[in-house]
Amino acid sequence: MTSILTNSAAMAALSTLRSINDGMETTQGRVSSGLRVEDAADNAAYWSIATTMRSDNKALSTVQDALGLGAAKTDTAYTGLDNAIDVISEIKAKLVAAREPGVDQLKINKEITELKNQLVSTAQSASFSGENWLYNDSTTPLSIKEMVGSFTRNSSGNVSVGVLQFDASTSVLIDTDDAGLGLLTKDYDADAELATPTGTTQNFYLIDASSSTAATGSVVELTGTTVDADIEAMIRVVDAMLGDATDAAATLGATNTRISMQDDFMADLMDVIDKGVGRLVDADMNEESTRLKALQTQQQLGIQALSIANSNSENILSLFR
Repeated sequence: MTSILTNSAAMAALSTLRSINDGMETTQGRVSSGLRVEDAADNAAYWSIATTMRSDNKALSTVQDALGLGAAKTDTAYTGLDNAIDVISEIKAKLVAAREPGVDQLKINKEITELKNQLVSTAQSASFSGENWLYNDSTTPLSIKEMVGSFTRNSSGNVSVGVLQFDASTSVLIDTDDAGLGLLTKDYDADAELATPTGTTQNFYLIDASSSTAATGSVVELTGTTVDADIEAMIRVVDAMLGDATDAAATLGATNTRISMQDDFMADLMDVIDKGVGRLVDADMNEESTRLKALQTQQQLGIQALSIANSNSENILSLFR
């Protein structure tokens, strides 16, 4: 039946053309945005996963910044300790030279005094972002320092922040409140450093920082009449200080290496997450360009089919001529 009220062919062609136009709109959106899943309407599951992982990546980026700050602090403390170790070694060498009979102890002591001043300057200067792990001038002892090191999400979706720790109390060289908390200000028992201790305490400390709680021993210095036994005791004490400073520097170095490794891992992890998200939501531009070309061809054919369907109604006019 031929009807002038209902053109079934035109309606079918129009429906097909609408479907083609919808497909073109979707494909053009993917081409312009580069995303196959741009919002939740495209694919709710993939969009949710991608959104969560992008948020986690921002958190990982912040962790990287925190690791950089932690690395700067440990680098600063390590550099100061490394310099202090060199100076302490030089003081030990001067004391060994003072053990030689006939040397001028007072001149050697002047050199030792300047080396002590250098140690104080080094400890005071080893500060980054207001934190100094070598010099403490507050009434609160230095303790464990925490540095943000990771951001994790478990299988249940719960998140947590991991930290790297360093016990700053082990690296303090000078403490102006409690001399016993500083490697260079606390008492060392020279007798305890003997292979076979005699049991007679002989305490020495290297630097007098005028601490509120002072050391009880004698300062390491030469008077010109210092006896050989006392010089040897000072050498043992300074060597013990050197060993403690070396241990602290080794721990700092290990912490710094851990931070560096974690920073590299964070960078790799962020790249992997980006790739994973890309596999979920990124559009395949080769595929989309091919689909767009096909849809454009279909659109042209659909328009042509609709034109033909509409022209069929006009043929009815010839029946009334």
